[in-house]
Amino acid sequence: MRPTRVPTETCPPPAAVVGLDAGRDDRRGEARHDPARPGPPGPVEPRPAPPERLARLPSPGLLQRLYPCTGGARRTVAGARGRIRDLLHGRDDRRLLAVVGPCSLHDPRAALEYADRLARLADGLRDDLVVVMRAYFEKPRTATGWKGLVNDPHLDGSGDVAAGLETARWLLARINERGLPCATEFLDPGVAPYLADLVSWGCVGARTAESQVHRQLASGLPLPVGFKNATDGRVEVARNAVLAARQPQSFVGVGADGRVAAVSTPGNPDAHVVLRGGGGRPNGSPADVERAAALLGGGAPARPVLVDAAHDNCGRDHTRQADACRSALAGLGRGAGRALLGVALESNLRPGNQPLTGGPLQYGVSVTDPCIGWEETRDLLEEVAGLVSRRSRAPRPRG
Repeated sequence: MRPTRVPTETCPPPAAVVGLDAGRDDRRGEARHDPARPGPPGPVEPRPAPPERLARLPSPGLLQRLYPCTGGARRTVAGARGRIRDLLHGRDDRRLLAVVGPCSLHDPRAALEYADRLARLADGLRDDLVVVMRAYFEKPRTATGWKGLVNDPHLDGSGDVAAGLETARWLLARINERGLPCATEFLDPGVAPYLADLVSWGCVGARTAESQVHRQLASGLPLPVGFKNATDGRVEVARNAVLAARQPQSFVGVGADGRVAAVSTPGNPDAHVVLRGGGGRPNGSPADVERAAALLGGGAPARPVLVDAAHDNCGRDHTRQADACRSALAGLGRGAGRALLGVALESNLRPGNQPLTGGPLQYGVSVTDPCIGWEETRDLLEEVAGLVSRRSRAPRPRG
């Protein structure tokens, strides 16, 4: 069943946001600007065609007030960011980071059921793994396809972005309130001010890691951010992105009030590399991890590389994600793998994926990339935690 408007629990009703008076801006009563104005009479030079539709969105600040980062959610976010930073910089050299969850979220009810299951599992594995749930709301498209819950929350091409932003923020708040931190990909820089305060780990994808705009954005995000290698496998793209994101940047952005602003950032010392394979080849082996860490050079965090077991690292076959994960962790049993931050898995309630068209949607099945199912996810995370536990008991190599 396709998702309907989400219930609001303790939050104000969604109509408080998306049902605003069509001619007004948020709560300030400002009239909207109509970009389509008739030209003067008589022959004139052709005017550019106006946009088909220009709809004003609620400001980030308004959605933050309507769907706040409550005390419980705030503790979840702050605690997870701190734990991930400890992993990155070697203050915690025992545990691994595990970024786990659906390729994309499209059904709020299924997302919360998944979060409930993962929260219970994460609590049981907390001595060995720092588990963060993938909560991806934007999907980069090579050509065409569903662009994610923010852009199309009704799954029908209607492009109700206001409802998408609202639903995404509502979901992030609910998941964090369960004590489970969230990860997301930052695709459209304009979306980040709406969601970033509820995110503990961020990602810049393979298609955008080379973008100056995304490097600037990452330099100001108050959370660890991983840059993926390019789609053709080049790790240098991610390396350059990390170097740029560490530096202070100045650029044009959006403030909490929704107005365009000049943004100055301090630089992000928690930027790192994500290996996802490329060009039809994997790059998630222990040797690949060590090469990527060496490429970053001096000044890099102690554990600067995370391996994504999906995409080219599993040959785009979700049934091989477990093998890709085990390959990345192979060095741990030999006392190696000290540069490895952790692993990422695409997982859902049920395995595989499904098209958006062609009939009713199956509950708990991805509508984007195929995922492993819950039972395999649980067993694999328990296996990884066991490997980490055994490594921690093994004697450290000298020298």
